[in-house]
Amino acid sequence: MKKIVLVCGLIAGLISTSWWLGYSLVTRGKTILENGEIYGYASMILAFSLIYVGVRTYRNKYNGGVVSFGKAFLMGLYITLIASTIYVGVWLISYYTYAGNFGQLWADHVIKKAQESGASAAVIAQKKAEMADFIVMYKNPIFNILFTYMEILPVGLIVSLITAFVLKRKKI
Repeated sequence: MKKIVLVCGLIAGLISTSWWLGYSLVTRGKTILENGEIYGYASMILAFSLIYVGVRTYRNKYNGGVVSFGKAFLMGLYITLIASTIYVGVWLISYYTYAGNFGQLWADHVIKKAQESGASAAVIAQKKAEMADFIVMYKNPIFNILFTYMEILPVGLIVSLITAFVLKRKKI
């Protein structure tokens, strides 16, 4: 089980970060935020499909076709933690080497979206204040790490729950 979890977690971590590493190479470090969330979450879902692969492999090859919901969820959780940690680590390296202005870029993006949607001046002023707080918090490595885990971890947990529910099988 450990080998399956480790291999699937490492591959999932590489998949979840590959889109933005490739994107960074193509754009030469310029951050363009349009559709980034779509690509990011699509790569996470693709990466976390390895939870299904890992649990199914364990169940069918090593456990006689049987796996409990708890065991399957635990495997998914471990794969999620490994992949998420790789994702966070790669983001921190990126952030502290070339993407250090991400907080400001994100704040500008959010404010621009609010303005384009026709939000009132009061709402835009509130967004500006929120984003100013965000920029300050995001410069703190602890909050940076927590925000980054909050991006990827819930996706892995949801996929782990679905996988555990779909693949659980009791003794025949």
